[in-house]
Amino acid sequence: MSDTQYDKLLKIHTTGRDDSHSDTFRYPYEPTPYEVLERLARSGYLTKKNKLLDYGCGKGRVDFYLAFQVKCRCIGVEYEERIYDRAMQNKESGISGGRVELVRTAAEDFDVPSDVDRLYFFNPFSVEILKKVMSRVLVSWYENPRELLLFFYYPSDEYVPYLLTREELMFADEISCEDLFPGDSRERILVFEMG
Repeated sequence: MSDTQYDKLLKIHTTGRDDSHSDTFRYPYEPTPYEVLERLARSGYLTKKNKLLDYGCGKGRVDFYLAFQVKCRCIGVEYEERIYDRAMQNKESGISGGRVELVRTAAEDFDVPSDVDRLYFFNPFSVEILKKVMSRVLVSWYENPRELLLFFYYPSDEYVPYLLTREELMFADEISCEDLFPGDSRERILVFEMG
């Protein structure tokens, strides 16, 4: 199924790249390919009992798809107003909009709710911002210890060494997507566990 067909099925509009408000710290909007989301949905790491926090959610593709496919609840965090407004339009029209909450704020300012147990990142921002986000994740985890999985799709060269040297994180798995886009070794989802 193509991206356009998936969008039509889910009654949302998420296609296209947008770098009009990107800079050194916040990267362009580029939706996760649906084929990659299919792999994540079939991985067994997400069920209807989970609550996923999607950093840099853009127009909400990850959230609306996973809320539809595995019936989990999702929170999408987006700082760019125009893209956030598109996500809100998708929430109104989307068939899984009732399971998705959207928040317009900078990721580093967002307090991680105590019931969130899954986190998703598709290189939304620099490693400097990631460090600030991880501080907030840790606070939430220490306040309410729980199984907490972090998914990093297409991890940047800066993210990987940082993640592998964090004491609180344990590398758990890698979901390969290289066969979907041959020749690119970054086509994977790294799974880390907190604790």
